[in-house]
Amino acid sequence: MDNVTISAACDDACAGTEADIAGVKEKLVDEAAATELADLFKALGDPTRVKIIHALLQSELCVHDLTQVLEMGQSAVSHQLRLLRNMRIVKRRKVGKTVFYSLDDDHVEQIFVLTLQHLRHE
Repeated sequence: MDNVTISAACDDACAGTEADIAGVKEKLVDEAAATELADLFKALGDPTRVKIIHALLQSELCVHDLTQVLEMGQSAVSHQLRLLRNMRIVKRRKVGKTVFYSLDDDHVEQIFVLTLQHLRHE
């Protein structure tokens, strides 16, 4: 039986399970947190931003460094960094006129590394 047939059969015949529906609903993430989480995954849904995060996972870098690593223009890299900063995925540190970027905290690294491991089935 293919998934479509199984799904359709389940829809007609399923009377639910013995799961604690009220308990699940009570623990369900609220709307604001669900929106923030979805926005985080949207931010991670762009290949350029993924490459920026992966580069910053390896080392703190300035915009110039990132343009060299990604072979992209400064304007495009800066635009993506601004979005990542607004999402609290990356942070910046200014030394004189140079701005260095790094991952905001260990959670960002953990999310990224675990997702990559999942995709590679490590």
